[in-house]
Amino acid sequence: MTAPATHSRTEPAFSNDPLVLDAAAEVARIVAFLRDRVLGVLGRRGAIVGLSGGIDSSVVAALCARAFGHTKVLGLLMPERDSSADALRLGSAVAVQLRLTTVVEDIAPALDALGAYRRQAEAIQAVVPEYGPDWKCKLVLGPVLERDGINITRLTVQDPDGATSTVRLPPDVYLQIVAATNYKQRVRKMTEYYHADRLKYAVIGTQNRLEHDQGFFVKQGDGDADIMPIAHLYKSQVYQLAEYLGIDEEIRRRPPTSDTFSMPQSQEEFYFAAPYRLADICMYAVNHGISADAVAEAVGIAATQVQKVFRDINSKRRATRYLHTRPLLVDAVIED
Repeated sequence: MTAPATHSRTEPAFSNDPLVLDAAAEVARIVAFLRDRVLGVLGRRGAIVGLSGGIDSSVVAALCARAFGHTKVLGLLMPERDSSADALRLGSAVAVQLRLTTVVEDIAPALDALGAYRRQAEAIQAVVPEYGPDWKCKLVLGPVLERDGINITRLTVQDPDGATSTVRLPPDVYLQIVAATNYKQRVRKMTEYYHADRLKYAVIGTQNRLEHDQGFFVKQGDGDADIMPIAHLYKSQVYQLAEYLGIDEEIRRRPPTSDTFSMPQSQEEFYFAAPYRLADICMYAVNHGISADAVAEAVGIAATQVQKVFRDINSKRRATRYLHTRPLLVDAVIED
């Protein structure tokens, strides 16, 4: 539902108060849900969590440790050629803090064998012919608040000397880069389910509400899990749980990253095109029919800028509907 552009004089003042949680109560609720669904409904013995060193996976790991005990949670660290060193370091630190058993699975050989790196490079070379093994790359979007019209994803490359350039991508090149890069999330998910099968554990997803709603995930990759325990929480609410759960301050201060391409890249730069706090508040407003004027007054920006975020939220919902679609059946299959 799109929020109206203006609000009446009787509309109450809006603030971000609705996003403030009773963290203790929410943690207790999620922990009880995990125990009931994993041990009871699914009949599994524990949990698999992919640790990225980010806020979401850290919070999910802490919730699982409370739900099942640290001996029944396996943390998977799955670096590859383009992963940042911080991801492995911080993911390992979370596991130490929570006393989790970990397994490091280097997925680079699998990605290389599948041609993921080669296919990505071939697509980039269609627009940057000199692109080679020593180069780096990332996909970028312009800030939504500065946008006029459609925001087009562009490719930024960095040569071995550190010089960067940004180019616009033809649709077929963009799609091949994304398709090749999506191998990473899919190989990680296969690895999670391997360990889940051998231990009879459940795979626990780490999507927050902003990611889930806006399609910031890969189908049959990080979009798959047996349980998504924080998909109902706005990103800022995940940070509230992180503070309550005692997640290391370095992780809580670290800007959300995609850790997908070889150049450093924030989630805002790659996909959301707006700071997560603003995106959270605007999504809440869209979901509850709160006007752009009311949000603008609360956050201190122009209503026209808020409208841009509203439009971006609804545009992403339309564009990523396919990602949320379950397999389509000719006839419904009814189970007793």
